[in-house]
Amino acid sequence: MAHYTLFGINIALLVVNSKKCSQINIDMIAGINIKKNNRLISLTKKKNHNLNFLTKKDFKVKYLNNRSHSIAISFYYNLVKYTLAGTFENKHSCFLALDGIQDPQNFGQIIRTAECAGINGIIYSKHNSATISNTVLQVSQGAFLNMPIYEVTNIKNEIKKLKNLGFWSIAFENEPDAKRWYSMDLKENIVIVFGSEGFGIKKKIKELCDFTAKIDMQGKINSLNVGASVAAVLFERLKQIKEQK
Repeated sequence: MAHYTLFGINIALLVVNSKKCSQINIDMIAGINIKKNNRLISLTKKKNHNLNFLTKKDFKVKYLNNRSHSIAISFYYNLVKYTLAGTFENKHSCFLALDGIQDPQNFGQIIRTAECAGINGIIYSKHNSATISNTVLQVSQGAFLNMPIYEVTNIKNEIKKLKNLGFWSIAFENEPDAKRWYSMDLKENIVIVFGSEGFGIKKKIKELCDFTAKIDMQGKINSLNVGASVAAVLFERLKQIKEQK
């Protein structure tokens, strides 16, 4: 179980209301009378969490890198224990496999996007990847509390397990012979694979996938940020599912 410190009223409310977090401590700048702040104070007292009021000066001294916020919440949180059982339905299920995403900002944004797009979980490698850090969770804006995140030793093995359960696997790489992203059927049970910002998907993982797809670029820059690419693909999937209904 790891310890984290995040900032902001919205994240604080989500953490306090979550059963996945424990040993919660809140520091708040005294005298800020905002409706959400008062709601947080009430919830914190009701749940018997530790609440401290600091002067603005003391808060800024304690949290030097987060001066734009007036609330800091510290807590313990455990990643979901990895298991495929009970984590997906018979159709329209989707896992996102991240092979070597090293930028914590991108990782956090991907978690947020995945939660908003309604996928079943994120699988990421514990090696050569960004760890679950304060930055990752802060950028996710609380989405980590609702999105199963599975840290695994070998992504290739997990893709194999999903394929044995009837999932299709799609590697997203900007290659000339790759299929266009919007022409892919993303409605079925699928695992979508994205690689690192600099090196892409490892060769052995890509060879394991059933298809390779790409997002066509129209401008002079030849690729999107990985967070933007994930958003485009996951919401295309959601669009296809909604149109089918």
